[in-house]
Amino acid sequence: MPPSPPAAHAQALGLEQLQACLDLDQRALGGLWNADQWQRELEDPRRPCWGLLQGDALVALACGWLVVDELHITAVAVEPAQQRQGLGRQVLELLLAQAAALGAAHATLEVAASNAAALALYGRCGFSTAGIRRAYYRNGDDALVQWRRLHDAQEVRIAAHS
Repeated sequence: MPPSPPAAHAQALGLEQLQACLDLDQRALGGLWNADQWQRELEDPRRPCWGLLQGDALVALACGWLVVDELHITAVAVEPAQQRQGLGRQVLELLLAQAAALGAAHATLEVAASNAAALALYGRCGFSTAGIRRAYYRNGDDALVQWRRLHDAQEVRIAAHS
C-alpha cells in the first residue's frame, strides 16, 4: 500500500507562490490566468488568496476580490488527483472566514451551469443560485451566479454597535 500524502497545511498565498499558482491553475483550471494576472492577484491586499500545501506542493487554492462589503470569488482550484477529498471546501472556508473578518457581508461567484462538481461544493458551503449569465463563458456555457451571506461578518458588526 502506498504511503498516504502528508496532511495539508493552510497558508495565505503571496508572490513566492506565483509559479505554484500558475502550475495548479494550468492543471486544474486549464490556465485561467497568465503570470501577470496571478502576480496582480497575489500582491494586492484586497485580493486575498489561500492555499493548502502538502509539503512544498500547492494542492488547493481559493482567491477573491474584496469590493466594499462583498467578496467576489475569482478562483477555486484543487489538484485533479486530489479532488473530492474536502480540500476545495477547506480552502474556500478559509477564504470566506478571512473575508468575513475583513468586513465582507456576503460572497458571490460565477460557475458554469454544467460544472456539477463545483456546484455541489458551493452548495455544501452555503451558496445558492441568485441569477444566470447567458453565454458567459467563451465556449457559450451559461454561468450561474452563486451568492452567500457571511453571517459572521454581520454578527461582528452588530456586536460592535451594541
